Amino acid sequence: MNTLILATLMIATLSMAGCASVPMASEADDAAGKTFAAPAADTAGVYIFRDSFMGKAVKRSVSLDGVVLGNTANKVYFYKSVSPGSHTVSTESEFGNKSVSFQAAGGHNYFVRQVIEMGVISAAANVEMVDDAEGEKEVLQCDRAQQQ
Repeated sequence: MNTLILATLMIATLSMAGCASVPMASEADDAAGKTFAAPAADTAGVYIFRDSFMGKAVKRSVSLDGVVLGNTANKVYFYKSVSPGSHTVSTESEFGNKSVSFQAAGGHNYFVRQVIEMGVISAAANVEMVDDAEGEKEVLQCDRAQQQ
């Protein structure tokens, strides 16, 4: 019985340790996104990034205002310009979607971290807002994913 439990845990751990891959944006788009230039006064910038060590083999989709941007893998980000106002970033998770909403002001960038966590059956995911300093630091360590 203990051998079965140990084998199951090892398989689960190994399946979470590989690396997922997603379509990537060009190097020029990646470099442009990492300047963190303030958007024009009538737009806001939204960075959605994933930097989870857990679940490297897992892809999870992210959406902005109900529109799927694409799947994430570890150390990737998306950037999207939006109009000022209320916005919601969502991610698929083990048992439904998880989301975070925020009010965007023109001329500002916003950073949303997608977190992959241990789930009951498969990896769970969540999203959370982070401040500019942390968001910029983490995005610099990521590569830009291509939007769908």
